[in-house]
Amino acid sequence: MLLSFYAFLNTVLCDVYHYFRIDVEWYYSLLTITGVTFLTWEGNRLLKSFFKKRFYTPKNKIRFLAIFFLAGNVVAFAAAVLMVFLVGNVIYGYNWSQMVNPYKLNIIYSTLINLFLHLLNAIHFFFREYKRQWSEAEELRRTNAQAQLQLVRNQINPHFLFNNLNVLSGMVIKDNPDANKFVEEFSKVYRYVLNNQDKELVEVRSELEFIHPYLFLLSKRFDQALKVDIDIPDRYKTWHVVPAALQMLIENAIKHNIVSSRRPLHIEIHANGNQSLVVKNNLQLRTVTEPSTKIGLQNIITRYELIGDRRVIVRQTEEAFEVTLPLLNLS
Repeated sequence: MLLSFYAFLNTVLCDVYHYFRIDVEWYYSLLTITGVTFLTWEGNRLLKSFFKKRFYTPKNKIRFLAIFFLAGNVVAFAAAVLMVFLVGNVIYGYNWSQMVNPYKLNIIYSTLINLFLHLLNAIHFFFREYKRQWSEAEELRRTNAQAQLQLVRNQINPHFLFNNLNVLSGMVIKDNPDANKFVEEFSKVYRYVLNNQDKELVEVRSELEFIHPYLFLLSKRFDQALKVDIDIPDRYKTWHVVPAALQMLIENAIKHNIVSSRRPLHIEIHANGNQSLVVKNNLQLRTVTEPSTKIGLQNIITRYELIGDRRVIVRQTEEAFEVTLPLLNLS
């Protein structure tokens, strides 16, 4: 109604009906303009869902808007012809020559109002697209920040942290001289995690330098209940693995298996001669496992998939669980 009244007011101020020799009462003129506006508006509204289903794809936004605009012009043309015919021919009984100018004026008006409506629609359309993409980008940034934070938190199992703090507390209370050694090795573990948390790959040599203090901490907790044998020749120590992979596999084995003096857990880490490291443990599954941080084995597999085409191989038999880690050569 506002658009119709605005258009009618312009025709009156510009004496359009006088200059184009159109003899019509003002209320029929307003009715014609209102009818053209209403039919153009509603016609476009009804067509939009149809054209969006048929022609809209994320890659063809401009094509969809262009086709929709052309279809809107057809609707606007039909609306102008219909309203002029109803008012001029049915109500006034004008002949063709008397209706030429009204047809021209209303067709021009209808196409202009269609253009105006489609400009508003395009602005609204692209603004919604911008808001949607901005929301998706914010969600990605938030998810990425959460993932990075979670990775830092989970590099070392929180239960491992608390268990070792309990061991340290007991050693300090007993005034055990091993307490200083325990603290030093404990600090080495976390220093390694902090220094390598953003790296995609580290040398096997660095990983082994980290794993030895980690095993020292485990030995204070499990004593003879845990046995870890490492056999990696020097020629493989310049190759690369994902950071903390060995630690997470050892932690995974401890979490899922019984570790006791009566039933020791035996973990072997060795190079298999096929540019891979094998981490193998005897299988003695717990009936109830520790709460999982869900970052262990699947995290390692995913990180290898993102880095290269070599895959982590997981095998399980009735006696043993074995994970084969590819060794990567950056050169």
